[in-house]
Amino acid sequence: MYLIGNITLYLGIAIAAYAIIANIIGIKKQNNKWIESARGGVLSLVFVSLLASFLLLYLLGSSQFQFEYVAAYTSLNLPMVYKLTAFWAGNAGSLLLWTVLLCIYAGILVYSKEKRNPLMPYVSIILLLNILFFFTVMVIGGNPFAMTEVVPADGKGLNPMLQHPGMVLHPITLYLGYVGLAVPFAFAIGALILKRVDAEWIKLTRRWTITAWLFLTLGNIIGGWWAYLELGWGGYWAWDPVENASFLPWLTASAFLHSVMIQERKGMLKTWNISLIILSYILTLFGTFLVRSGVLTSVHAFGSGPLGTYFLIFMAFMMLLSIYIVTTRYQLIKKDSIPIETYFSKESSFLLNNLILVTGAFAVFWGSMYPLISEAVTGTKINVGPPYFNSVMAPILLLLILLMAVCPLIAWQKATVERFMKNAIWPLIAGIVSAIILILMGVKGAFAIIGLASTVFMFATHVQEFVQGTRARMKATKENVLKAVYKLTRKNQRRYGGYIVHIGIAIIAIGVIASHAYSEEVLKTVETGENIKIGNYDLTFNGLTEVTKNGNGIVAADLEIVYKGKDAGSIHPEKIFYANWEEPSTEVAIKTNFTEDLYVVLSSWENRDKVTLQVKVNPFVTWIWIGGIIMVIGTAFALIGGKPTSTRVTDPLRQGR
Repeated sequence: MYLIGNITLYLGIAIAAYAIIANIIGIKKQNNKWIESARGGVLSLVFVSLLASFLLLYLLGSSQFQFEYVAAYTSLNLPMVYKLTAFWAGNAGSLLLWTVLLCIYAGILVYSKEKRNPLMPYVSIILLLNILFFFTVMVIGGNPFAMTEVVPADGKGLNPMLQHPGMVLHPITLYLGYVGLAVPFAFAIGALILKRVDAEWIKLTRRWTITAWLFLTLGNIIGGWWAYLELGWGGYWAWDPVENASFLPWLTASAFLHSVMIQERKGMLKTWNISLIILSYILTLFGTFLVRSGVLTSVHAFGSGPLGTYFLIFMAFMMLLSIYIVTTRYQLIKKDSIPIETYFSKESSFLLNNLILVTGAFAVFWGSMYPLISEAVTGTKINVGPPYFNSVMAPILLLLILLMAVCPLIAWQKATVERFMKNAIWPLIAGIVSAIILILMGVKGAFAIIGLASTVFMFATHVQEFVQGTRARMKATKENVLKAVYKLTRKNQRRYGGYIVHIGIAIIAIGVIASHAYSEEVLKTVETGENIKIGNYDLTFNGLTEVTKNGNGIVAADLEIVYKGKDAGSIHPEKIFYANWEEPSTEVAIKTNFTEDLYVVLSSWENRDKVTLQVKVNPFVTWIWIGGIIMVIGTAFALIGGKPTSTRVTDPLRQGR
């Protein structure tokens, strides 16, 4: 097994290097046989990476503790599902996961219907450079098939925090997003090398980009859900450096997805689009660097080591390469650029969208890196916590919500104030009325009320778009409501899929604003029979229980719940003691309804009859997960919609320079 595993890694290096050289020779000599040979090399990489992956899964599932990685992340009593998902629990396995996904993406591309497009050899080279790097890093610094000196009787086991369904899904969805952004990046660089700065590369990569964004969205939402259920601090997003690292490419990729529509439709924002996709790709490498470098402390990090240095070098190389190519093609990019005619137009709103999202990305990046910057400049590491991010990002995200509210109401090319106000009147009324209702209900907090009212305004705008479109179609075709909605949305799935995504964002925004502004918390030590009152809840502590399950000790608090004067059952926050881990795992107890969560953590105890409990009431947190599901549905709807873009297919050896 050791020999086979290591052979796959070295074969990966050799085949990737060969395929790069074969592509270069094929381009230089205009010899299609070399291009075909390079394509075969990519297919071989798919086979080699899958072989390595299946081998590692077998080693993990069968508890082969003579391998360092298996001994470090599994144990005999670990459930099989977590033995297998330990694949991405550590550095070496996660590198292999990234590699196999990248190989699969490259294989799909080079054997797609666009395989004879003149861009493909260049795209292949860029992806192969990434594949070569990852195979090389595994060999020199993160080998999943390294052997132990002494074979242990049992492994250390998987970190208890990772033994959760969220950690089965979060890493792989996030990696699918990270890796997916390499595809439009490769097309953009290939198009620049060929001096083809039209929208062809954007059309070729539209579905790839949306797919990558979809997985990034899923990864972030699932990560927040896992943190909320598993970490026990009562929230879902702590502005942790590694959380931020996954949020950064999501912000820039969101800007890119909106910006490319302007280039496709109007031939504008070419420089923006090239810059945004390069930045998004570089940020995926930056996030991977943060996780593996140990330069910043994070609950999500894999630890320190030399891998961070390798990623920093590769990131710098790809950044310099991109800057060089863009610089040498800049005049060509600017040559046919079409300026925006008026500030009050949909085109201008998309440009403003770019500026807001990039500003948000910079703010998150600056806050994440400030401890390192302060230490380099002053010698003292000054940590930046949630107060900075909340105070800076709140107004930025509020501006984004307002822009999403007004953008559908603004016409292309040149809008008029009269037409805009006519379109905006009902959504504006909805927002104003919601603010008045909140004030009359006694809701406090001016900024939160403004945020919620703005979100209602945005939500109403998008509902109005569906209603007006349906009415117009019913009037023109005499169709019934259901048929009109179906035909309307099917005819332009990209547009209405985007609207569904925005509606999901509005629902998430309500959950985020409400849970941040109006949560309640009590930290109290109680004895058996004593009560804790919070919000509409009255909790009575009935004592501790101790049981053993699957070899783990479980200490649980028994709490009876009375909600608005009525019996609402019981709740049992736990601490689980694992044999292979010094610190117990916190198992949060949550009682959920549509409007709020009762969130209880067993903090500590003196004996069976005296405990300290952290109790929170978090309003509208469930809306965050519902909004995330709606976003995914909308993205999938947009992804499968629209006619396939026809592109000019020519022999790859006849490309123009």
